[in-house]
Amino acid sequence: MSTTTNPANPYDGLKVLVTGGCSGIGRATSNRFLELGAHVAVLDLSATGAPQGAAVHQVDLADREATAEAVNAAAETLGGLDVVVNNAGVSAVGDVTANDDEEWAKVLSVNVTAMARVVSAALPHLRRSACASVVNMSSIAATAGLQERVLYSATKGAVQAMTFAMATDHVREGIRVNCVNPGTVATEFVDAMVQRFPDPVAERAALDARQPTGRMVNPQEVAESVVFLASPLNASTTGTSLAVDGGMSGLRTRPVD
Repeated sequence: MSTTTNPANPYDGLKVLVTGGCSGIGRATSNRFLELGAHVAVLDLSATGAPQGAAVHQVDLADREATAEAVNAAAETLGGLDVVVNNAGVSAVGDVTANDDEEWAKVLSVNVTAMARVVSAALPHLRRSACASVVNMSSIAATAGLQERVLYSATKGAVQAMTFAMATDHVREGIRVNCVNPGTVATEFVDAMVQRFPDPVAERAALDARQPTGRMVNPQEVAESVVFLASPLNASTTGTSLAVDGGMSGLRTRPVD
């Protein structure tokens, strides 16, 4: 049974798998686990930007067989799995008329079904861990109606619902499942998304402004929440959705003049 090796540091020796770990929130999360003494493997389409010290396995998470092979390879590299961070995702912009069936299938496959593929493959390894944890990346889009985000919101709502169902299924096995719901995060992902708008500068300013803090969330802030949820010391935290959104889900502030 896999356990951490240093009681003074619950992350020391933790075996962590991060999907989409070579950019944005995934890279920040991988780096934070590494700083805390964990062993990290990342799954990503490309190794570009891979965190130093992490094992990289290139895979298309839309392919179930390849995903299972990559998860098993990562577990072999690390000597087991204690934590799975399902972070990989793609963007989608537009109202309900904007995305055709092909795009719906693609985004659902990457943002939702891929998480199920990864967890399904990881379960045999997680069952051998004394501190098994899954952290899924949802979004403020799961709980707040955002303009021009129908497809993306559908996937993130599904992630939150799936998180609760997974947590229920595996709670008696000692496998904890939680999700993080970030507000809009200043990453390459968002940089690419705003380019799809007629005025990218105005769109970026609007993204900053809709957080009560007046700025987008940064990847490091999300990473801190992920490592918090994954900590073996949080043994009673499961089936939880943690907002990291600059107060967007609960605060109502006056417009700035």
